[in-house]
Amino acid sequence: MPTPRLRTAMSPDVSTVLERQTVGTFPTHDAAEHAVDHLATHGFPVERTAIIGTDLRMVEAVLGRVTRARATLAGAGSGAWFGLFVGILLSLFTTRHSAVFSLIGGGLLYGAVFGAIWGFIAHATVSGGHEFLARSTVVAARYDVVADTEVADDAKNLLIKLAWREQP
Repeated sequence: MPTPRLRTAMSPDVSTVLERQTVGTFPTHDAAEHAVDHLATHGFPVERTAIIGTDLRMVEAVLGRVTRARATLAGAGSGAWFGLFVGILLSLFTTRHSAVFSLIGGGLLYGAVFGAIWGFIAHATVSGGHEFLARSTVVAARYDVVADTEVADDAKNLLIKLAWREQP
């Protein structure tokens, strides 16, 4: 079940955003943001606009294979950071200054060892899981800039001027 998103007092209702008029269509989100920046530069009330991505796709880029050795190494790295944090935290409460480095070093060492063990076990016990590491992102086929009906003609005119200016 998806988690509900919090709405701020300033964010418009989704139904009112979808009722707005399309004033420009762009192939990338950056191009749509550039158009809204152009509107803002020319004094247009951009709070009456929105960017709507349509035909959404999830793209998953495979970054590499995850082996037990790689999972163990990643676990050791994560554990070392946590152990370093615990060692520093404990060293703040010691009265012997000679114990500071041993607490930090011990935390780092024990954190790396336990992290490596945990990484190895976690990878070994996941049966049928993914054997690769991937990064996911959502992209749209096109991005529509929409504006309230009362100001849509002004936005269209400004975006037409932008298109004329950027022609080769």
